[in-house]
Amino acid sequence: MLTPEELRQYQRQLALREVGMAGQRKLKRASVLIMGAGGLGSPLALYLAAAGVGRLGVMDFDRVEPSNLHRQVLHTTKDLGRPKAESARATLQDLNPHITIEALPVRLCRQNALEVIARFDVVADGTDNFATRYLINDACVLTGTPNVHGSVYQFEGQLSVFCTPSAPCYRCLFPAPPPPDLVPSCAEGGVLGILPGIIGSLQATEVIKLVLGIGSPLIGRVLMVDALGAAFQTLTVRRSSACALCGDAPTITGLVDYAAFCGTDDTDTPEIAPRALHRMRGQVPCPLLLDVRHEFEADIDSIGADLVIPLPQLGLRLSELEQYRNSRIVVHCRSGVRSRKAVRMLRNAGFAAAVSLAGGILAWRRDIDPAVCAH
Repeated sequence: MLTPEELRQYQRQLALREVGMAGQRKLKRASVLIMGAGGLGSPLALYLAAAGVGRLGVMDFDRVEPSNLHRQVLHTTKDLGRPKAESARATLQDLNPHITIEALPVRLCRQNALEVIARFDVVADGTDNFATRYLINDACVLTGTPNVHGSVYQFEGQLSVFCTPSAPCYRCLFPAPPPPDLVPSCAEGGVLGILPGIIGSLQATEVIKLVLGIGSPLIGRVLMVDALGAAFQTLTVRRSSACALCGDAPTITGLVDYAAFCGTDDTDTPEIAPRALHRMRGQVPCPLLLDVRHEFEADIDSIGADLVIPLPQLGLRLSELEQYRNSRIVVHCRSGVRSRKAVRMLRNAGFAAAVSLAGGILAWRRDIDPAVCAH
């Protein structure tokens, strides 16, 4: 039943013929898992909470950082350093005290994915890496849970609904991930802060349509959004009978090693801890410190790199490092992701002493110099 307070809060929504009292009760009984409390997850969570979805799970193992705030509107400056899942829960509970918010400040992995996803009616995927997208997709197919997927990059976004009965899954559209060094992350390529708001709001709309059984959800269709051109395009996608997961003769019957599948398993990449680098910088010879972030990032904060070569340019600028071929090169970025890619590239090119700064500038700020901005 809806309380008098809830009736007052949802009255504009209740006035819709497609919602009404029956639909609002459906929303109250529904449960949605929001994967990621970032750029996409922020509008997703805010609008689903405001609409009265009875139980929301917010799963994110990251913490709020200054660079998040231009697009991750769930969080404010007072939340800096706080786990995103906990920050999200506080904001959403203030917005709507009539619903239940579950904060899940853990990483989704092979060991917990099926158990977590099976507890919810719908999954809304707002993650930003291919390994997690494939993991969510596979777990949704195996548990029979609809997956409302969204993604953004620079000024473009896309949206679809996967994993409903007889509908395609993410693997039908992308049977295999692109090479890990081919597609830059938002940290590398940037993203217009408004764009996740557009895509995330559309994801929330698709979730509500699924819960209420109204309209025409984006099942078998992918919506492409070009923010610069103010253009929307819809592509038709059909379930693939040859899909390894949801096809006529599936070969994937359980969760796989997604880091290996996506080529992102870099656990063997040599690293150096911030404290060890700090000691080495006072020695002779001093290692070369290479920053593989973009120049604008290096302008915002720095730990005194000797050279800045953005990761996308590294392969074309190896000649600038030739004199250091037999020297120790310490590569760093913001968190260690790009620097590990760079070290693999350097070692493949014969720079055998290249290592990555473990944890990047974030770890340097934590262990060595708290004054470093670590945007």
